[in-house]
Amino acid sequence: MTLTQHDIDQEIAAEHAAYEKRLADGGPVEHHPRRDYAPYRSSVLRHPRQAPVTIDVSQDPELVELSSPAFGERDITEIDNDLTRQHNGEPIGERITVSGRLLDRDGRPVRGQLVEIWQANSAGRYAHQREQHDAPLDPNFTGVGRTLTDDEGRYHFTTIQPGPYPWRQHLNAWRPAHIHFSLFGTAFTQRLVTQMYFPSDPLFPYDPIIQSVTDDAARQRLVATYDHSLSVPEFSMGYHWDIVLDGPRATWIEEGR
Repeated sequence: MTLTQHDIDQEIAAEHAAYEKRLADGGPVEHHPRRDYAPYRSSVLRHPRQAPVTIDVSQDPELVELSSPAFGERDITEIDNDLTRQHNGEPIGERITVSGRLLDRDGRPVRGQLVEIWQANSAGRYAHQREQHDAPLDPNFTGVGRTLTDDEGRYHFTTIQPGPYPWRQHLNAWRPAHIHFSLFGTAFTQRLVTQMYFPSDPLFPYDPIIQSVTDDAARQRLVATYDHSLSVPEFSMGYHWDIVLDGPRATWIEEGR
């Protein structure tokens, strides 16, 4: 039987009700989703069933990073954080500015950290060979960027408003518009990945991925706020989004805690 949006809605409601009961019974606030969150079917497939594999880095400290994705060893350029200037022509879509700070649990800036983003284009399509959505590609938009945080822990990107897209987990499944963020720390093994969403997206209630963050306050920390001071006159809308690495106001990370 084909899984429908109604089926997923009921599962999401049941998960929320179970969480509220755990809180009422004295359970802790769950800032991060459970890895076996049923409405998000592929999270069950990712749920570890065997013990982690031990890698002997004493033999080769770089062994753990041999198969890791990366931009390469070149230095960051002045246009790496401007996804609208990386090709010969202008990308299609609404230009936006996204900026915020990378902070520790005490609100102190985390300086000099590599921040990478990737996203779909304005039609909701990724520039990836395994992409299955038949929306058009944009020859002037690859959808990837990177930057380093400054002395205040601030990052800054200029990009295009991404579109929502279908993802086929169930009948009529659509993902809200979002941007993926990757934070590297001092080594690839410290890499953290999360997602930033846009305010008032009508797809929020229907998406089991964002709803897997069951706590309402934790889920809201994934949503950027419109910031008119970040808007560039005659050019782009502005959004502000801080990333907190730890503590009671930590930003949800895909690997959980």
